[in-house]
Amino acid sequence: MTKFKALGLNEALLQAIEDLGFETPSEVQEKTIPILLQDETDLVALAQTGTGKTAAFGFPLIQKIHSESRTTQGVILSPTRELCLQITNEMQLYAKYVKGLNIVAIYGGASIVEQSKQIKRGAQIIVATPGRMKDMIGRGMIDISKIDYCILDEADEMLNMGFFEDIKDILSTTPKEKSTWLFSATMPKEVSTIAKKFMNQPQEVTVGTKNSGVDTVQHEYYVVGGRDRYEALKRLADANPGIFSVVFCRTKRDTQRVAEKLIEDGYNAGALHGDLSQNQRDLVMNSFRKKQIQMLVATDVAARGIDVDDISHVINYQLPDEIETYTHRSGRTGRAGKSGISMVIITRSELRKIKTIENMIKQQFETKKIPSGMEICEIQLYHLASKIRNTKINNAVDNYLPAINDVFEGLDREELIKKIISVEFTRFYSYYSKVKDLNSSEGQRGEREPRSSKGTEVSSDGSVRYFINVGEKDGYDWMSLKDFLRDTLEIGKDDVYRVDVKDSFSFFNTDAQFTDLILNTFKEFKVDGRFVNVEVSKSPEGGGGRRGKDKGRRRDKDSKKGKFKERSFSKGSSQRTGKRRSKKRDGFF
Repeated sequence: MTKFKALGLNEALLQAIEDLGFETPSEVQEKTIPILLQDETDLVALAQTGTGKTAAFGFPLIQKIHSESRTTQGVILSPTRELCLQITNEMQLYAKYVKGLNIVAIYGGASIVEQSKQIKRGAQIIVATPGRMKDMIGRGMIDISKIDYCILDEADEMLNMGFFEDIKDILSTTPKEKSTWLFSATMPKEVSTIAKKFMNQPQEVTVGTKNSGVDTVQHEYYVVGGRDRYEALKRLADANPGIFSVVFCRTKRDTQRVAEKLIEDGYNAGALHGDLSQNQRDLVMNSFRKKQIQMLVATDVAARGIDVDDISHVINYQLPDEIETYTHRSGRTGRAGKSGISMVIITRSELRKIKTIENMIKQQFETKKIPSGMEICEIQLYHLASKIRNTKINNAVDNYLPAINDVFEGLDREELIKKIISVEFTRFYSYYSKVKDLNSSEGQRGEREPRSSKGTEVSSDGSVRYFINVGEKDGYDWMSLKDFLRDTLEIGKDDVYRVDVKDSFSFFNTDAQFTDLILNTFKEFKVDGRFVNVEVSKSPEGGGGRRGKDKGRRRDKDSKKGKFKERSFSKGSSQRTGKRRSKKRDGFF
């Protein structure tokens, strides 16, 4: 609270900030708010999605608006209806204690007449999509010739979506002496053109490196055959029980097709693309926010309005046509200080794009392998055991216990546990026990010959994979667990890699040379009075991959190219939004 006060915000805003529970300004807020409050200036701010940009321009705008006047003084342009409504809702919360301030959203898909009436009643701030704004200006329903402030939010995305001419036309109707604030995740040529044409010596604020990704996101890529892309997606989902993700496809057709196939296969999935009606889109997004949908398959345009802080994974089913768009995709996870993972499924012919993206985001990808069937079985087995252990007992079963004990008479503890686990695991094992290796090893980076360590199973890249009995429920994510292991073992920065954190357990890899150190260190090892156990995983090959520092790209040409025959699916599920059929799926269990 005092930190926000130090930025120069007034009491009305500070009171709203306290109600919202904000405590510490984000970096983009710390850098932009004092500039915008102290000066009448143009500003270009470059920061990733999820870094608090709405408050960065919203707080200063609200403080500078004269609420006693009904004249429109500020316009905020945003790329989509969802984002327009999101900004409007947040701005209204910020302005909770500012009397007489009206903030109106105008966008396509709603009554233009009703929106015009709201503006005529007095709207000091208008939040708009470019298309609807241009339409209403052309009809004489909006007058922005006297505005003091114009904000372009997600400027790069608006231009990627083809709004370049609309934005130029809108800005040409505004006064030259206004202040223009441009907020963007990247700075492509079109954004620079807008800045040069319509801004006057703008100050520039950059959070992180220009056009870079955020350091809370781990970037991974998986090389598969073109026909194995969907099967790879399923395995990545099954290897991450409890996944809450956005899956990006390039086209509306692919988006719908992938979502339908996931639904047919029993996953909680839904599609989000431009061919859905607004009501359908709202239903899908509401289900996603409530986590009734775990895998939201979306196009880049439709995903602009997604603002959910706890997305665990972004999966690039296909890379975008515009490489800059990858920054926006990966920015959907790792938000609000949380960690996230961005996965890319690619073919060998697309490997060159990875290097291009690495140069752009100033971060390196980790080469990983699609988990084998046996590794997925292992993960799901531990997941099922943890789920049973953590299940809250329903005391309504007490009355039935005598009869149930009679059923189980003669079974010892170990046999009973095996039978309980096998109820679900047998079905799962039957599916994955005979599946093929999907990995296309040509193009995998940093592969090495296997080394042995006193009988320890070593994968083909010379690493050993371990199981550890701590996970998300213990407060770990991939970053903090990696730090814990390095500090505990006192080994080098890059000696722990492929850290995969699940709900109540995790996996990690090291080179085989560290096996004795690790197993000896974690004998009788306790954290806060609890034993932390580490053992060698039974699936050393599963998930593959080398640490991020390996830069060589050695190709294993002995690996056979995998083939996958696509199944046909019913087309009658196009309107479903993730409601499952008969089989329930949490991971696979």
